[in-house]
Amino acid sequence: MSMAGFGSENILAGAALLAAAVMAWRVMASRAGRRADALPKTDIDPARAAPPSADALSRLIETLDLVPAAILVLDAGGRILHAGPGAWELFGDSLSAIIRHPAAQSVLLRLRDGDRGEVDMLLDVPVRRAVRGQFRRVRLAHGESVVLATLLDWSEQDAVERMRTDFVAYASHELRTPLAALMGFIETLRGPAADDPQAQQRFLGVMAAQAARMQRLLDRLLMLSRAQMSEHRKPRGQVDPAETIARVRDETAPLLAGGPATLHVDAPDGLPAFPGDADQIVQVLLNLIENAIKYGSGADDRAVRIGLRVRVTAPGEGGAARPGIAFTVTDNGPGIEARHLPRLTERFYRVEGTAARRTGTGLGLAIVKHIIDRHLGRLAIDSVVGRGTSFTVWFPLGDGLSSNRHETIMDTSRPQPADPG
Repeated sequence: MSMAGFGSENILAGAALLAAAVMAWRVMASRAGRRADALPKTDIDPARAAPPSADALSRLIETLDLVPAAILVLDAGGRILHAGPGAWELFGDSLSAIIRHPAAQSVLLRLRDGDRGEVDMLLDVPVRRAVRGQFRRVRLAHGESVVLATLLDWSEQDAVERMRTDFVAYASHELRTPLAALMGFIETLRGPAADDPQAQQRFLGVMAAQAARMQRLLDRLLMLSRAQMSEHRKPRGQVDPAETIARVRDETAPLLAGGPATLHVDAPDGLPAFPGDADQIVQVLLNLIENAIKYGSGADDRAVRIGLRVRVTAPGEGGAARPGIAFTVTDNGPGIEARHLPRLTERFYRVEGTAARRTGTGLGLAIVKHIIDRHLGRLAIDSVVGRGTSFTVWFPLGDGLSSNRHETIMDTSRPQPADPG
């Protein structure tokens, strides 16, 4: 795994913090008259090592909690005995998944007293996290031993590296066509059309359209980059559904003005707020509504009817384990064949033979997916060819962001989407 962009000073700082914590514990243990290095060193099976006494463990934990780093105390078998404040702040309920990672388990099984181990891990659920784990097994007293683990989060560096790679691939593929068109028209305007005003006006119109296309591509790529960069950070704000709907109405007004599409909102009063990033939730709904306009525009010139329904869901509804807020965007467009549904959230994927294939960037639903992942939400896509498509995004209420439950559903079993009105 490449560690480009991950500063060695971060690794050294983590190791220094771990060493300082161990040294502090040794000073406290010495004052109690129990020096660990005075004990005979034996090779103890990690799976059968005696659990640490409550007294020795509590003193160790008191010291480690003073260290501003993501530190865990594990028993010799790798079970979490204590997670410090820094660990909870950075990783939350992902801690158990990190320790259960095969690479971490492999290191833990090999550790003997005094041994160190280090491993890099990638986790994809509930969101992509890049973690470096540093482990050291230390003896407490009377044969008792624990493992101190320091976790370093380099998800942002990993995201930057992936975005750099994606941009090169995207620029070489998607920007090549409009750039080639612009270069061709420029050559024509300099040569055969140099003295043809009518041709110049026609070519300039096409050039403006190609330049606008490149601008849209770059704007969406920047949006995707921002969504990826913040995906592993828990949202700190609260989202008011009523304010969100008002913002969506205002920002979609220019898209709907004078066009064939109309937006119908169905939302009861008094909807509760939920944890999240209000700007990102608005972005999700705008992307879904823009998609509805694009896909609906090719449906035999009929009026495009877009619905936005907002409701509170109960535990168990739609497979959710807790109450939440669901936003459903529907359209009466031509629909999407079932074979395309599992791939709609892939970057750069577009459905062939549609108006959106010609005008879209293939990034809108990828942005939606990253934002939903950050909020530990769910996405359901329901479509019937000839009748329309329904996108439902669900976000947990209350302490939903402290849960590691995450799921994306592609549902094609329903007979037709919900009525937009």
